[in-house]
Amino acid sequence: MIDSPEHTQIEYGVYVPSEAEAMTELLSEVFTRHDPLAVAAGVTPAEFELFVRALAPKAAEEGLTVVARLADTGEMAGVLLTEDAASAVADGMKQLSEKFEPIADILGQLVTEYRAGQTPGHGEVLHLYLLGVSDRVARRGVGQQLVATCIENGARRGYRVAVAEATNKVSQHIFHKLGFIPRVERSYREYLFRGRPVFQAVAEAGGPVLMEKSLIPSPPTASGVQEGAPSRG
Repeated sequence: MIDSPEHTQIEYGVYVPSEAEAMTELLSEVFTRHDPLAVAAGVTPAEFELFVRALAPKAAEEGLTVVARLADTGEMAGVLLTEDAASAVADGMKQLSEKFEPIADILGQLVTEYRAGQTPGHGEVLHLYLLGVSDRVARRGVGQQLVATCIENGARRGYRVAVAEATNKVSQHIFHKLGFIPRVERSYREYLFRGRPVFQAVAEAGGPVLMEKSLIPSPPTASGVQEGAPSRG
């Protein structure tokens, strides 16, 4: 008897170039079905595939993206596409559908306000870009483990801060549980793109939130306990 995905062990590791097609298919399926921005903008799987393919070479080069794989088959079950926040815009972005324009605009507003004129240096800020988990392994904590694995990998590489634009309540909950702090928010209901309320259809999702987590361990206090660490009463 073959175990179903619900019972198969899941392994986590750094993305490798041979997984480009699997990553493209998974993220395209998940985002066009579940991401408020992609759904409201009417982005098709084929259009989203072009977006992911433009990002794949940089993901392979930087070694910051992590994936979840079913242990028995190696099938990709989840991915957190991650980049150095200071890296250049990937080639191919200008060829994307115009449907991505309001998405880029609202998320760009978050980043601009957060940076407040400051530009991160290479190797400083880890940008958690696209988090997607297959419906086949839903409710198994895969998203949370992907984020945890990603920030551990980034911290080992010397990154000092992790940031993410969480676009729905599920991802916001995951990041919050792992210690990310909201820094900048926008409202889908109130946002206008060229005078049009393009995200009104997903207003119940609230809005995107840029969240931040320091990857630098807190120094110990006089009592020997790290600041912010849980203590036993």
